[in-house]
Amino acid sequence: MATINLTAKDGSPVSFVDEIIGSGGMKDVYFSPDRSYVVAFFRDPQDANARDRLDNIVSTYRQRIFDQPGGEYWKELFCWPTKIVEHAGKLGIVAPTYAKHFFFAHGSKNNDMLQIKGKEKQGKWFAAAKLRSKFLHPQELGDWRMHLTTCIKICRAVRRMHAAGLAHSDLSYKNVLIDPVGGNACIIDIDGLVVPGKYPPDVVGTADFIAPEVMATLTLPKGAPNRALPRIETDRHALAVLVYMYLLYRHPLRGGKIHDTNDPQKDEELGMGPKALFIEHPSDASNRPRVANLQPSELPWGDVTKRPYSIVGPYLRDIFNRAFIDGLHDPNKRPTANDWELALVKTVDLIQPCANPNCEQKWYVFDNSTKPACPFCSTPYSGELPVINLYSSRGKGKFLPDNHRLMVYTNQYLYPWHVNRTIFPNEKLSEEQRKPVGYFVLHNGKWVLVNQRLPALKDVTQNKEIPINTMVELVDGQQLLLSPEDGGRLLQIQMVKA
Repeated sequence: MATINLTAKDGSPVSFVDEIIGSGGMKDVYFSPDRSYVVAFFRDPQDANARDRLDNIVSTYRQRIFDQPGGEYWKELFCWPTKIVEHAGKLGIVAPTYAKHFFFAHGSKNNDMLQIKGKEKQGKWFAAAKLRSKFLHPQELGDWRMHLTTCIKICRAVRRMHAAGLAHSDLSYKNVLIDPVGGNACIIDIDGLVVPGKYPPDVVGTADFIAPEVMATLTLPKGAPNRALPRIETDRHALAVLVYMYLLYRHPLRGGKIHDTNDPQKDEELGMGPKALFIEHPSDASNRPRVANLQPSELPWGDVTKRPYSIVGPYLRDIFNRAFIDGLHDPNKRPTANDWELALVKTVDLIQPCANPNCEQKWYVFDNSTKPACPFCSTPYSGELPVINLYSSRGKGKFLPDNHRLMVYTNQYLYPWHVNRTIFPNEKLSEEQRKPVGYFVLHNGKWVLVNQRLPALKDVTQNKEIPINTMVELVDGQQLLLSPEDGGRLLQIQMVKA
């Protein structure tokens, strides 16, 4: 194949192999000779506004995110265009090639019957129980902890995009690559970003992710004052749908309620628009999925009585309520990407490994009930387990609850963000803050905390210092001070017997 050499708009050289490797809705994509980047050409001519948008995306907006302290972090979470080129009358963009982990290593079942090995991991494969169980190779699925981690990274990327005043406009499993095996995520198709008041959206979104207010006004003329268009608030709806689908493998609005028996298109517009209703609404069960109509491959996930959204734990349950009850038809009440990120991080602190080595999900949120069991395989938890309630200082020795709990399991680490409430595990962590300060282990039948790097760890109950490289047994009612600094945490130990 011939290699085409070009000069990008910024004056730098660009080359691509003249063979289409993929086509989307608007662009044809080509590899560079060394496959380190791709060149994507728009099939249709782009007007002055579109060109100006692309200019700003590869320059101003890119610089705001990447060309400042910590900018390297975001290169893993965005596939951001870097240059603009023109060739044979067509406008194109240059973007990095997706990381290796975003391509299927094993593909589908039965010797890759769908022949997707080596192809990109579109998120839709992991968002529906039917696709997961019928087609994907088990080694592609990851576990529930990695799905939580993947969701954290999606939320973090969206939070950063929104902080820059940008909306994606088509946030969906089509434009978010995920890797549940490694807990990775990457937002793609950045070239259509919406800038309020400057660059209107090119598209209204992907069917499953279009916000109800956008769906309700789709038939209005483009310039109609009442027509709702994609913006940050509609991104928030799409983000909520993504998180729900990646944790529960079903759609939050597609239930059993029929709004128009004669016109499927009208039924779709109503059910996803003005009549949209959360399938797990606590006081309106009219849109519950009809289990009799589900395929075996959709079960048990499609049955909300068998896999209720409460299995995600209290933090995410509450935020799902805000997204799909309070904010479903009121965009101003929708949780932000930062709200999702915080709830997901706190949920990771609630998970336990399942005792069943054959459990498909491997991890679950410990519900602190009298008979806790894995909701995915029903394996009961047995033994004694420390549940840690986190309090933090607000000055003058006063400690207040943080509405944050930490479940303990063998070889679980304690990190600086557990030690002080002013530290949060995100892109701003220093290398030092990423290192664990202690760990929990079941030692001779007793749960202990091993102090690795906490200079002021103290058993307040016993008024006893716990030096570095020593350990302290965890007992019911015990209080451990991790740090005397402002924001420093006090741990209240509760022992649960199952």
